[in-house]
Amino acid sequence: MKMKILYFFLFLVFILNGCKESTPEPEIPLPKIRISDTYMIEGDNGNSMLSVDVTVSGEFDKPISFQVTTIDKSALAYFDYLPLDETMQIDAGQSAAQIMVEIIGDEMKEAPEIFKVRMSNIVNAEIEKSTADVTIANSDEEISYAADGYISASSMEGWDLVFQDEFTDAINPATWTYELGDGCPNLCGWGNNELQIYTDQPENSFIRDNKLVIQANKDNGFTSARMITKDKQTFNFGRLDIRAKLPKGQGIWPAIWLLGTNIDNVGWPACGEIDIVELVGHQPSNAHGTVHFGPAFPNNKSTGGTYRLSDEDFSDRFHVFSIVWSFDYIGFMIDDIIYKEVDRAALNGENYPFNNPFFMILNVATGGNWPGAPDETTEFPTTMELDYIRHFQRK
Repeated sequence: MKMKILYFFLFLVFILNGCKESTPEPEIPLPKIRISDTYMIEGDNGNSMLSVDVTVSGEFDKPISFQVTTIDKSALAYFDYLPLDETMQIDAGQSAAQIMVEIIGDEMKEAPEIFKVRMSNIVNAEIEKSTADVTIANSDEEISYAADGYISASSMEGWDLVFQDEFTDAINPATWTYELGDGCPNLCGWGNNELQIYTDQPENSFIRDNKLVIQANKDNGFTSARMITKDKQTFNFGRLDIRAKLPKGQGIWPAIWLLGTNIDNVGWPACGEIDIVELVGHQPSNAHGTVHFGPAFPNNKSTGGTYRLSDEDFSDRFHVFSIVWSFDYIGFMIDDIIYKEVDRAALNGENYPFNNPFFMILNVATGGNWPGAPDETTEFPTTMELDYIRHFQRK
């Protein structure tokens, strides 16, 4: 009997203990980590170190680790700074760390440039701000020009030159095809009410002094040339440099531009259009960089920018017209100065076609909706000269 009472008592204790609510251990909140935006003056000839601050708030007894990478915007890795891709650690008891980035100095006048420093794969901390904007401010006063104009670098550390046409001999048929006529029957006047007939005749396109010349003439009518790389040479991401001298005059419309290679399947502007540079001849000091996108005409859309010379025309000497092109981003440059940036957000929800391959078009139009018709002040022949085309991509 006593044993039964003992077993009952033990059973009752077990049941009562099991009904008690266990008290959980208090959770210790993770510390918060953030990275700060910063800037520095670039400096001339010689590299300098930039410090990007990382701070931690809250107590922690375990080391915090994270991956650091850099992302190009208008500032370019190996051209403006040396990129990072490394793991960092903040030990317990520390509240701050510095990410060191090497900035490349030069004597070239440039607009302020931006790149990003990003933290990812953060362990033992909560992210408060993971990406910093780093602005490189420029202190140089003058752009350095050669006797006949600006010359861009023929090589850049960390980049491969994947295509070039230096126009030293003949026009290369493996790269270039001529589009002929007036655009009819599909797009009479090439869709813009242009007046010229495009030809493949040597009086409209030729090599002179190691430069490609596209020449607009006036005889019984207007003639010119329109050359494309479609189905021969494509471009996708990297940096494109075209050194050119542009014509001027009422009704003259030179362009160096790109169209998506899928244009035959999706049409324009769904394929995307990137105007590396356009100019209307009655405004010879203004160069335009533009992207076209969106629904079919007349609901098509565009966004772009204008670069203005203060005391000369783009016909006076050579300039280098460029785009810096990466995923969801295009930066328009003239003489290594970024003057317009376009990213996915700039399209306001429209389909973004600019991550696809594109082909190049070179032409000098006469007349059209934008420049208007030539008049008695327009001088013929008029020429666009191209010294080189170079396409770089990251190694």
